[in-house]
Amino acid sequence: MAVAVTVPAAYRYPEVREWARRAGALSPVLAVIALLLVPAAGGVEGGTGGTGTLADAASGLLVVICLVRVMRSRARPLTRGAAVVLGLPVLGVCLAAITSNDPGASLPGVARYLQVFVLVPGAVLLVIRDRRDFAVVAWALVGLGLLQGAVGVVQYLTGTGASYMGEDVRAVGTFGPTDVMGMATVVSYGLVVVTGIALGSGRGRVRTAALVCAGLLFLPLVLSFSRGAWIATVLACAIQLLLAGLRRAGRVVLVAGALAVVLAGGFGVGSAMVEERAGSITQVAAAPDQSVTDRYTMWAAAERMWRAEPLTGVGLKGFPQYRDSHASLALSSGSDTAGAGAAFRRQPLLSPHNMYLLVLSEQGLVGLLALAGSWAALLVGAVRRRGRGADCALVAIGLLSWQLIDFFYADIGGPSTVLMSVVLGLAAWWSLSGVKRA
Repeated sequence: MAVAVTVPAAYRYPEVREWARRAGALSPVLAVIALLLVPAAGGVEGGTGGTGTLADAASGLLVVICLVRVMRSRARPLTRGAAVVLGLPVLGVCLAAITSNDPGASLPGVARYLQVFVLVPGAVLLVIRDRRDFAVVAWALVGLGLLQGAVGVVQYLTGTGASYMGEDVRAVGTFGPTDVMGMATVVSYGLVVVTGIALGSGRGRVRTAALVCAGLLFLPLVLSFSRGAWIATVLACAIQLLLAGLRRAGRVVLVAGALAVVLAGGFGVGSAMVEERAGSITQVAAAPDQSVTDRYTMWAAAERMWRAEPLTGVGLKGFPQYRDSHASLALSSGSDTAGAGAAFRRQPLLSPHNMYLLVLSEQGLVGLLALAGSWAALLVGAVRRRGRGADCALVAIGLLSWQLIDFFYADIGGPSTVLMSVVLGLAAWWSLSGVKRA
């Protein structure tokens, strides 16, 4: 008597088996991305401060898994050039910790910088094997952006977001009011990724899917009310457009303009709040609000710290300690946060909200040159490899450009920081590894 055996679909279709195999191999990276959907338990602002989220724990597991794989293979994991580029930040970080007035207090900062700029990017670089792996991780970023963006849009429509201008309408996703840049960052990453895919892919389902996702991600980015994210996204996408060709850039600009008109006019996205926030971008010098005044004051304080210790800075995690002695009286005591399920609280201003000035003040000129040199090398490598794959190249260049521009308005801190390390790992793979077409 014959027995009917049901064969799982994954074994009947080779493509399904291949994607399942890739997802399994990339699961440590995908876990870091997926766990950013878990609501944070109230992050702490501050340049080198960690928040101890599940995604941070997953990033540590990712590093351990890669270390075990390297030890088992007994092969050189990185080329000499890649090791130098990824290892450059270690120089400034360790020197700043050693020369700090309180080396013990600097140790958490050492761990955070090595996690974000060295260990996790290096692990992502080693996990990704070819362009298909790159695509899986890139689309995972898009998926995270869509989910967080959907939560943010619901928050705006139902009045359950973070407090903004006296109303709980600011879209922050699951990151909460203490990390208002979290959802904006995630959505911006997704928008930059799909822009690169749409520009670098031929006509077909992939480009169509990318364009649809771009339209869906545009709305939550607007509702984040994040001026820094708006500026970085516009400039990064403009760079991608120019690299893709002027003729195509013109067509995309027309489509994006039409989309903005439809959303603003047809769906009321161009509310008074959005218009006021957009208009304030051009008023930061003439009539700055208190948040801009605080930022200018902290920038000036960071610059004074650097002048006091020009080579090695005041030490990692030293900005909060030296802030009051270097800041003017224009600095307020903190920023108000409320909404999105959290009670009102006064959040202290513990960083200058500028990554370059944060590094300059805490690590000095040596630290800034080391970190910025590493980022510049990644960007140069990504541009030089443009001819090997337009879609991956535009994604890598766009993500790097967005991050380096955003660093003028933000620094590390908050649950979304670990995603930055994944993005740097994607860019590092394209810039530093031997790219395979498989």
